[in-house]
Amino acid sequence: MIWPLLLGSPETGEHFRGVTWCLLSTVALLALLGLRYPLKMLPLLFFELIWKATWVIAIGLPLRSAGRLEGAFSETWFANVMGLVIFTLAIPWGYVIRKYIRESGDRWSWSRASGTSGTRPDVRPT
Repeated sequence: MIWPLLLGSPETGEHFRGVTWCLLSTVALLALLGLRYPLKMLPLLFFELIWKATWVIAIGLPLRSAGRLEGAFSETWFANVMGLVIFTLAIPWGYVIRKYIRESGDRWSWSRASGTSGTRPDVRPT
């Protein structure tokens, strides 16, 4: 949806809309890479899944319930629902459960990460 808008006539659009189109087109390209390399691009796949789900829940469903899902909102609804299906299928959920849910997380201690005694790794003693 975004690429035809971006390649069309960007000088006629408002400033923030142009920024949004560029951001979404970049995310779309990276998401395609994520479909090819899901483990390497897992954070991006999560981002895509979460923002699409947020739009569907916060904007799409209320409009649909009110019978006002039409025009551009209807197109965005369809694109986001399709994206939810694609990204849900592309994310390796077994890996996600093993690595992000069952495995213990990283420690939040600078001293263990840097090998020094309680100092931050980016600050050198004087």
